[in-house]
Amino acid sequence: MSDLLAAPGPSASNPDVNASLSEVGPSRSLASDAWRRFRRNKLAMFGLVLVIVLALVSLIGPFVVQDPLNTSGIAKEAPTNQHLFGTDQLGRDVLARVVYGIRLSLFIGIVVTLIETFIGILVGAVAGWRRGWVDSVLMRIVDILLGIPYLVLALAMVTIIGKGVTAVILTLALTAWLQTARNVRAGFLQARETEYVEAAKAVGVSSKRIMFRHILPNVFQPVVVLAAVGVGSAILAEAALSFLGVGVKKPAPSLGLMISESQSSFNSAPHLLIFPGVAIALTVLGFLLVGDGLRDALDVKDT
Repeated sequence: MSDLLAAPGPSASNPDVNASLSEVGPSRSLASDAWRRFRRNKLAMFGLVLVIVLALVSLIGPFVVQDPLNTSGIAKEAPTNQHLFGTDQLGRDVLARVVYGIRLSLFIGIVVTLIETFIGILVGAVAGWRRGWVDSVLMRIVDILLGIPYLVLALAMVTIIGKGVTAVILTLALTAWLQTARNVRAGFLQARETEYVEAAKAVGVSSKRIMFRHILPNVFQPVVVLAAVGVGSAILAEAALSFLGVGVKKPAPSLGLMISESQSSFNSAPHLLIFPGVAIALTVLGFLLVGDGLRDALDVKDT
């Protein structure tokens, strides 16, 4: 017993082991390790910076630019010192409308993503945990809705609900949760057969606690990636609906609506299409790059 207590530590008995342990370094949490991998992805960091800049523009810009509904300017005026992005057909400042349009797009994209992620997690978790007829019914509904072209489904929803920001948010949220539900269900089907879930069942842990406390955090990786990409997809979908005249109502400064109103003026006033088009492209690109970066950073197999 005294020999055991007096036994030297790893560093004294085996210098090679000590050297190997020093190479490993301090342990890192999953979040810090993912952030380390994310930072090494230059495109992902560019996307993150782009998203942050656009968020700051949407927050600070309204206090700097003119009123987007002010029609005191010259109609279709090219960019000048007073109107950096020019004016539109009614003499409204294009820069102000683009800033407010980015703000509206980010608001719609984020709210839609939060709602559809919640619905997708709930449906996918119930289907993957309960299985049987519950799983069959829910997944057949998902399959039917996935078989309908997204834009057609969104247009049908808009026709029923109506126009406006609230209607667009509900329309996009109620048609965008399908892929999230499928991914969560697949994760639940795989995780429910693991040993830690069986152990939790054996000690009497409730199904609700097992679902949302033990399984959901372990299948959250694809949900985070889909959410990041989903913001960009929702922004693009809102722009498409507004462009088709079934989205945000006039005179709201929607980027898609601005392009729709100016498509006949491309030859005489190209700035009316270029600036809102670039704003949409940069916003969607930023979230797509962040989503791709998160996918690579959260994939532990790539480390």
